[in-house]
Amino acid sequence: MTTAEYLQTPETVLPRELAFGTLRVADAPTVSHQRVVGELFIGLSRHVREGRLGEVLVAPVDVVLDADAALVVQPDLLFVADGHPGTTGDRIFGAPDLVVEVLSPYPRIGHLEEKVGWYAKYGVRECWLASLVKKELAVLTFADGAITERALFARGQQIDSKVVGQTGLLPINIFGW
Repeated sequence: MTTAEYLQTPETVLPRELAFGTLRVADAPTVSHQRVVGELFIGLSRHVREGRLGEVLVAPVDVVLDADAALVVQPDLLFVADGHPGTTGDRIFGAPDLVVEVLSPYPRIGHLEEKVGWYAKYGVRECWLASLVKKELAVLTFADGAITERALFARGQQIDSKVVGQTGLLPINIFGW
């Protein structure tokens, strides 16, 4: 399937991506997954709005990382900084500044290492990986197509970001205990 064909498919709320021409669709996420997505969206969105930093969007939103290679992803959350090129209509063309993936016990679509590699390669500046099992959040910073820094946040540690600054978000509030 080409990117143009993918973009013509009917709108759906089921998670999906186009991985080098192959359409991959997943079942709806679990309630625990969506709780964490919701908490992250509320907290991150509030922080971004207060700082007038840009916009936070929640899945499903198509992010066209490489139109020619037919690579379209839907991270659980994404942040696009003010003035960021690439936002066109109802889709994001190019890399968002920050993406968030909530990791369920059973991967729903694709492989984590594959997605992280794409994010690094195509210019995402930072990726947050929220583990439902471990109740912790890893922040990966990318530069030149590779992970340059990795920070882990658990329980009462404030999540800090190179992209959006000190968020005030705590894993204990995101995951609950």
